Amino acid sequence: MPADPERLDAERFRRKYGGGEGVRRQVAALFDVLAGALGKEKVVMRAGKLGALKLMRSASLGERILALQRLVFEDPTLERITPASQYKKAIAEIEDALADIVAQRTVEDEVERRVNEKMVHRHAEYVRDLKIEALSEAAGPETPATQRRLEDLRALDERRLNSTALDALRPKTLAGIVGQEAAVSALLAKLASPFPQHVILYGPPGVGKTTVARLALELAKKRAHTPFAAAAPFVEASGTTLRWDYRETTNPLLGSVHDPIYQGSRRDLAESGIPEPKLGLVTKAHGGVLFIDEIGEMAPALQTKLLKVLEDKRVLFESSYYDEHDPNVPAYVKKLFADGAPADFILIGATTREPDAIDPAIRSRCAAVYFEPLTQAQILRIVQEAAKRLGARTMKTVPALIATYTNEGRKAVQILADAYGHALYRQGAPAAKGALVRDEDVISVVQAGRIVRSAPTRPRKKKEIGRVHGLGVLQYVGSLIEIEAAAFPAREPRKGTVRFNDTAGSMSRDSVFNAASVVRAMSGLDPSDFDLHVNVIGGGNIDGPSAGLAFFLALYSALTKTPLPQDIALTGEVSLAGKVRAVGGVVEKLYAARSASMRAIVLPAENAREIEATPDGINVIPVSTIAEVLAAYGLRAPAIPQARGRGVRG
Repeated sequence: MPADPERLDAERFRRKYGGGEGVRRQVAALFDVLAGALGKEKVVMRAGKLGALKLMRSASLGERILALQRLVFEDPTLERITPASQYKKAIAEIEDALADIVAQRTVEDEVERRVNEKMVHRHAEYVRDLKIEALSEAAGPETPATQRRLEDLRALDERRLNSTALDALRPKTLAGIVGQEAAVSALLAKLASPFPQHVILYGPPGVGKTTVARLALELAKKRAHTPFAAAAPFVEASGTTLRWDYRETTNPLLGSVHDPIYQGSRRDLAESGIPEPKLGLVTKAHGGVLFIDEIGEMAPALQTKLLKVLEDKRVLFESSYYDEHDPNVPAYVKKLFADGAPADFILIGATTREPDAIDPAIRSRCAAVYFEPLTQAQILRIVQEAAKRLGARTMKTVPALIATYTNEGRKAVQILADAYGHALYRQGAPAAKGALVRDEDVISVVQAGRIVRSAPTRPRKKKEIGRVHGLGVLQYVGSLIEIEAAAFPAREPRKGTVRFNDTAGSMSRDSVFNAASVVRAMSGLDPSDFDLHVNVIGGGNIDGPSAGLAFFLALYSALTKTPLPQDIALTGEVSLAGKVRAVGGVVEKLYAARSASMRAIVLPAENAREIEATPDGINVIPVSTIAEVLAAYGLRAPAIPQARGRGVRG
């Protein structure tokens, strides 16, 4: 019986390599390694796919090696059974290929482990974010940091100093307004009515225009016949700070449209590209009063836009970003673009400037109410009443002393409050009856603040040549102007010169030349035979012809060597024909003359009707001609000599 070749081959292999049992264990170990690398189920599935299931279960070592080869190399076409003499070589090849599989599987496992770790970490973060979002929705947008800042702000709100002296001393009723009875009555008649009017308040600073406007609205709200509700707002703005962009990107007065990208609209609107209208002060004042202090300082273009709102009682908005068909636009934004924002209010403007500084169209729609300048007696009363509200005691001379340093009620109250602070500091602690304010306390205040007397010029009993007291007005505050003139014979006939302050202005220079011509006509003296020097003591720009009469009288006195009384003030424009023409600001000038303790004021007869009541202690002399002016000064118009050629020297 012939021997089995495979068995013979195996015998030779055992004799050469020490038997087949070790190879079987090695093959079994390789199957275990493969199962560990791929997993038993995957090995079985791969074996079924590659036709190696039967070979794996075979008792023949060669078939099991062939099964390993198909599984490791993933090649179902392998059919040759490895002879026993080549087992070691075949196993070495299988080990190399299996090493690659194990290495690849190890790398894949490591990558998969890291991926799983990251997925678990991200899942944990996601869950944490969801929890935080849920807590935020339940508790709001606050965080511990924002809560601390909110607590700091609340602590700051509770930490308050006392109100300022001006707030504490401001009148609480219209009865506390001093010296403005006529203006208060006029404003109430226009505001506390079934048909309230827009109003512009003209007057000097510090006389109570803002306070009167606020209190007038409170009184109007109590009248049943007015359209103001109990909650009618009083919105206050300042014309000096109302600024706007010509591109309409910002307008705090009228409102503007905020670009969704560049101008900070709400995030939900910006993300969807929706423009957001921002309401202005005119809408906040709807149903009430919009008070604009220093309305004359507003830009002319802004005044024109305000006029449009006054007419329409509504503010309209436009934007190239707005799409009315966009379904994401909120209803309130659509309504603002379609109908505009309501702006039905009463405008009360206040100004220290002349009426021509305000748009004529606005002036034509507003009633005018003029506030009077305060006299020293009224300032004295304001100081006395403020001292009572302050709880301070004053020496009898303190109110009068304060009144000499200001003609503004607000400034007088401020000086009193500062002097009271000096008194408290000097005394150390308030007494039971309050600290006593002395004259030295007031002096300390005015020295520290570099405050000068409001009327430094006082009348003199002695007559003087070439010196007169004119009157001027600045921001509805009258002032005394000292004018002096000197005349010297010219070095050469008909070559005299006229010198005048360059800073006084071209109109004043023209008034000097006009006055020189009138002097020549009245006196027969030719000013060209003299070197004339006209000086405005203290300097300043005299904007207007109202100093013409004063220039004439100063030149006339200097040329004719005629002394003039120094307790008379005068104002008026003089024409070349010797007529006295009307000027502006007569009421303010009258109060200035009275504050300077002048005995009389000479003014154009055309202005006499503007004075309703003459302050006590001053005589008002209306004049129409130069002769009447000279008569008011106790002089007589000279008889003009009929001289030919050169004028007669005096």
